[in-house]
Amino acid sequence: MARPEFIDGGIYHIYNRGTDKRDIFLDDQDYFRFIHYLYACNDVEPLEKIENLIIGDPISGIRGRERLVSIFCYALLPNHFHLLIQQRKEGGVSKFMQKLSIGYTMYFNVRNERTGVLFQGKFKSKFVDDEKYLETLVNYIHLNPLDIFQKKWKENGVKDYASAKNFLEEYRWSSYLDYIGKKNLPSLLDFVAIKENLGDTIEHKDTLNHLLKDYGDGIAGLLLD
Repeated sequence: MARPEFIDGGIYHIYNRGTDKRDIFLDDQDYFRFIHYLYACNDVEPLEKIENLIIGDPISGIRGRERLVSIFCYALLPNHFHLLIQQRKEGGVSKFMQKLSIGYTMYFNVRNERTGVLFQGKFKSKFVDDEKYLETLVNYIHLNPLDIFQKKWKENGVKDYASAKNFLEEYRWSSYLDYIGKKNLPSLLDFVAIKENLGDTIEHKDTLNHLLKDYGDGIAGLLLD
């Protein structure tokens, strides 16, 4: 099946998992490295010229870089990842994901003395065609780490709201902490683009907490897999 054409200004849910559903993040260093590549690969320059960039201030405040995409949110789990991004340059999504996949696979293989593919084929993508779907995706991606906290929470509901809420607010490998204003890693998000398309990120916290408390129809609406 041919790769869909990505359009400038288009917003896409990007996701992939490890081949044979294997873990692609084995420890904190792996998570840090992938997040580093989310920053370094978001540039028109070839990977070899930018992979040593240091993550500094929020990308929206950095001058002199030509970004390929705007990052709206992300979540990394042991065997898969989710990204929500907007194309800024022609071919930006494809170039960004190619550099990200190649760069992280090379790092992972060298570190673990292995060869071959790491991800389960090419990345998957879904075009976000309306505002409601966009809001749903942000909630879905930021709730995804609950798979670590409680198995089958989507089917059975969240059993302990307070603990689940605390888990999400302490989970480092998601952009949810950026949305609620909690200090974590240097932010990768384009808050200007986010505000233009989603509005105030603080409202997202209230929505997510509501979904956790009333997990019936609200959570069912997030079952996108």
